[in-house]
Amino acid sequence: MELSENQRDSLTELINIGYARAAGALSELTGYRIVLEVPKVAIHPLEVITDMLGEVVTGDVASVNQVFSGQVAGNALLLLDQKAALMLNELLTDERVPSNNLDTSVREVITEVGNILLNACLGVFGNLLQVQVSFSVPRMSVDSVEGILNSITVRDQELRYGLMIHTRFQLRNSKVSGYLVIILGVTSLDRLLVQLRHWEERQVA
Repeated sequence: MELSENQRDSLTELINIGYARAAGALSELTGYRIVLEVPKVAIHPLEVITDMLGEVVTGDVASVNQVFSGQVAGNALLLLDQKAALMLNELLTDERVPSNNLDTSVREVITEVGNILLNACLGVFGNLLQVQVSFSVPRMSVDSVEGILNSITVRDQELRYGLMIHTRFQLRNSKVSGYLVIILGVTSLDRLLVQLRHWEERQVA
């Protein structure tokens, strides 16, 4: 499925609003000015996303997974490779941990970052698209990209598409890249795009 240019621009604008809220919350939490750069947004079938992510994120990744339900339902994921997760933890806490050691304290930090980012983006859907969404408690896991996405689709066979958003945190003269993936079924994706069109119409009314 291909997004039209208008759909891509509108989704980018919505996600960017969510990013601004998330950056403000993270800045307040850490005491550092954090910027989330304007995202690149695309929708692909899940098997395509698995292949694309597998090319740019190698080895095991840290994943914060939040299930959401309502008129639009699915899974939202923040994906960071281990190097990015450790670097983000160090930038946010000033604590350096041994390489490849995602211990309890690192997991708590990454889970909280994921919680803030995912809630901000999903909250924009609820507030601006007027789509009622409720969230589960986020869970963090460490696995391969394929393992993480397969575990989600095994639990819910209806999920077919992913809204893939390249995420880049900028803080303290450093940049950390990751990916936000919002996984949706066909019905939820259709509803999201209908509500997106209504939002676009309200902007020009």
